[in-house]
Amino acid sequence: MRLIKLYGKKLMLKELKKSYNFFLNEVNTRKRSLGYGLIRDKTILANNIASIASVGYGLGALIIGVEHGWINYKKAYDRASRTLDTFINNVEGKNGFYYHFINMQTGKREWNCEISIIDTAIFICGAMTAGEFFGGLIKQKAEILYKKINWEWYRNKDTNYFYMGYTPEKGFWGHWDMYAEQLMLYILGSSSPTFPVDKSIYYDFKRKKEDYKNIKDIIYTYYGTLFTYQFSHAWINFKDLKDRDNINWFENSIKATKANRQYCIDNKDTFKTYNENSWGLTASLSPKGYISCGAKPCDVDLDIENDGTISPCGAIGSIVFTPKESIKAMEHYYNNYPKIWGKYGFKDGYNLEGQKPWFSKEYIGIDKGIELLMIENYLNSTIWNYFMKNKYVQKGLKILEFSVSDKHHSYI
Repeated sequence: MRLIKLYGKKLMLKELKKSYNFFLNEVNTRKRSLGYGLIRDKTILANNIASIASVGYGLGALIIGVEHGWINYKKAYDRASRTLDTFINNVEGKNGFYYHFINMQTGKREWNCEISIIDTAIFICGAMTAGEFFGGLIKQKAEILYKKINWEWYRNKDTNYFYMGYTPEKGFWGHWDMYAEQLMLYILGSSSPTFPVDKSIYYDFKRKKEDYKNIKDIIYTYYGTLFTYQFSHAWINFKDLKDRDNINWFENSIKATKANRQYCIDNKDTFKTYNENSWGLTASLSPKGYISCGAKPCDVDLDIENDGTISPCGAIGSIVFTPKESIKAMEHYYNNYPKIWGKYGFKDGYNLEGQKPWFSKEYIGIDKGIELLMIENYLNSTIWNYFMKNKYVQKGLKILEFSVSDKHHSYI
């Protein structure tokens, strides 16, 4: 496939629309179905299986679609409203949390997966944002869903960490014991009008710091994967906020993203896929399957984890943090590797390390979602503006003692 070279804003808007189309099309729209509004986890490898996180990003997509004139308001309102009905009435879960992967037709558990706190939170963030945008019944339904969540149930009372997963077969497992993508949990959990957690849970998780070259004091995540510095930021605009320890999470993501890019530059002799415009190590599909590629600083052996795969969502999902570098990366992918582009824009990954270059044929909902929301936030701040208006979000930020470092900022 030959592509006409594109640059800058034209390419951003093209990727924005293509990513939006994933959420418009890969969805159950059978109005009498128990799974109405459920969105596919991925296009090829998850036949008839939805991800609740995909649905959260899909609710954000409806807002973006209306704002750009890609879908009329009434149709988007109806789809959002019926989707929330599906979660109120049919989607399987416990104590307000839902199974990570569910059948698109029935809303029931698939793959013996966990009841996921983080994926439930991503869905709820989408629902709350839709509530602020559409108002009316959608806002009421989003609040019903939010009030059902028993955050205390998911907290380990001995460690004061949230657990990472739960299955009925083995109970709770793992802990959110250090920084990752989970910041949204503390804001949503502390401000709950029904089952709140104490603000100490936010201040008790470990904040490990390390330098990378001349980039100082990065509060890093276990794998050093970029999505962990992105997902909460797709909804919460931390740009002008700092907590009582003077941490600005937006600035931290800038540093971590720059370190991730520099790590790729530093290792371009090891992996020929890497260079100054081919960077963004994150969780994605690879020739080995789904893996978590990462960069320093981190707590794992990257020689084992990394295989030379680059996923476009790594750099693109960081566009609010490193706009110039992320746009250059997007241009590089689009103009040099036509096989990585298709129906829904950038596919999930590519790898030049083997005898024959590997290009994914797959699109993954959460990866298209982070690209969609971050490009839109970079261009128009749309998702940020609506999510940050929510009274529970504002309350959570106050409870956690975030303060505004820019007097022109009025979110809290």
